[in-house]
Amino acid sequence: MRQVVGKPSRESRGRARRAIGLTGIAALLPVLLTGCSFEDALYFGWPRTTPTDQSEMMMSLWIGATLAALVVGVIVWGLTFWCIAAYRKRDTRLPSQERLGEEFLPPQTKYNLPAELTFTGLPFILIGVLFYFTVIVQDEVTYVSEHPNACTEVTAFKWNWQFEYKGEDCEPIETAQGEPIVETGDSEYIPIVVVPNEDDVRFVLRSEDVIHSFWVPDLLFKRDVIPGDDNQFSEFEVDFNTEGTYVGRCAELCGAYHAFMNFEMRVVSPDDYETFIDERIDGATTAEALEAIGQDPYATTTHTFDTDPNSGTAS
Repeated sequence: MRQVVGKPSRESRGRARRAIGLTGIAALLPVLLTGCSFEDALYFGWPRTTPTDQSEMMMSLWIGATLAALVVGVIVWGLTFWCIAAYRKRDTRLPSQERLGEEFLPPQTKYNLPAELTFTGLPFILIGVLFYFTVIVQDEVTYVSEHPNACTEVTAFKWNWQFEYKGEDCEPIETAQGEPIVETGDSEYIPIVVVPNEDDVRFVLRSEDVIHSFWVPDLLFKRDVIPGDDNQFSEFEVDFNTEGTYVGRCAELCGAYHAFMNFEMRVVSPDDYETFIDERIDGATTAEALEAIGQDPYATTTHTFDTDPNSGTAS
């Protein structure tokens, strides 16, 4: 004999409602407990600062794509729950069917051509729009001008950074003694790279040993530094729009002291940058040249680590 499916009991309906309520509370708790505003929530942990035109474009693309994904998600969730509620099986059996123990199925809905065309066409439209804006932002981020306004050659090595300052068109700048102007970090010193707050600031990257990755989180951009021959260079440009101090890191697991491979980027006015370079040409150290333009002489966004395994302190 077939089992007769009747109306759910009051107890089972109560359990279902409680489960739905608890699920909704669990979904809302993370948002409520963080105490974040709606604007903060859109960043999902990304840096709030956007000191370059490229980072502003990438952040706008991120927020737009996230909002589009949320809209699609809300529509899909809404349609899912609406279908569950509207097309759930109801006890609509006739008395004769109930006596015979027959199970009655609700009317079946299928082959809805307009809905199928809509659900097929809309994703292609969304993909096309996202692809269009992604290509625009990517072209801007990867654009390299013919004549940069400032240039810095970045050399990554285990486990620190060296920055060599160059002039327009990436021509070498030398001190009065004919030596290149460089800034090199070590286990007891965080290197500071100074750049002007202007357009077309170029970074030329190279590695002495293994693969590293040049990363300034606030720029929303990183680029791998690949070892190889003298022609193995990678370069990119940014258009700064804000002065400030930003931490820099290596974003590639490069060895035992990868976590200690930090640096600091100072974005200063073009006049201060020229003064800084002039001070370095005259033989001043980075700390002395930074003091000459009213900047802190040492890094403020990160600090050195004790690499002695017997130090007894956590790094």
